[in-house]
Amino acid sequence: MIFGYAFFQNALAISLLISVLCPCIGVFLVLRRYAMIGDTLSHASLAGVAAGLLLDISPILGAFAFTAFCGALIEFLRGYFRKYTELILSIVLALGVGVAITIISSGKLHANANSFLFGSVLTVTREDVWTVLGLSLAAVAALIVLYDRLVYIAYDEDAARIAGVRVEAINYAFSVLVAAAIAVSIRIVGVMVIGSMIALPVATAIQLGRGFRLTLLWSVLFSVIDIMAGLFLSYYINVAPGGFTALFSVAALLAVIMGKTIARRLP
Repeated sequence: MIFGYAFFQNALAISLLISVLCPCIGVFLVLRRYAMIGDTLSHASLAGVAAGLLLDISPILGAFAFTAFCGALIEFLRGYFRKYTELILSIVLALGVGVAITIISSGKLHANANSFLFGSVLTVTREDVWTVLGLSLAAVAALIVLYDRLVYIAYDEDAARIAGVRVEAINYAFSVLVAAAIAVSIRIVGVMVIGSMIALPVATAIQLGRGFRLTLLWSVLFSVIDIMAGLFLSYYINVAPGGFTALFSVAALLAVIMGKTIARRLP
């Protein structure tokens, strides 16, 4: 049985953590129309992975540190490019990809970074599980503490600022939470498709037309289904779990849209 393998047990544990954390972060990004920020930071995280491998520390912690820095940089640059959000993302993406390519092409890495690009269940270790668990628990605790203010900011940032909410400070804190979600996802889904794991389950849940809390719960449910299906099926058909999970997420979204369309046309 596949459950008898230690690497798959580790991958399953991380996948469950990812499936809960990513949509909890993603729902706030999507509502604020910042889904592309998640995608930008996920690509920038490769630089953190490369730095971690170069310095012989945990690549997950390296990804978390560099992605948190890039998230804070995005918030800082928003003050200078208020009308050009896409330009900010281009700047941060150039920084992250530039650092990653420079380190990887230097020939000084003692490990292969390819598994972090596409995700691999074979490379997940027990140490990764504990690192991911620690980051996930810290991120969920922060989300619980900041929940009301994050919802307020998601619906109307200007009104939240007028009401006395410390919008800038919370935005910086939220960028760290996004970094945590990305860092914990790298081993399983890979750098290339982390953005889809943050946004697609939320996009699927939004099609149901429920309130915020139910949308969040449905996002988590769809995320669990997507990631678990991607993990198990990719193992048996021998493909990278990240790419297949992304495909399954798109298929789930299209299925919900089609079901919604058919239901509207029924008498």
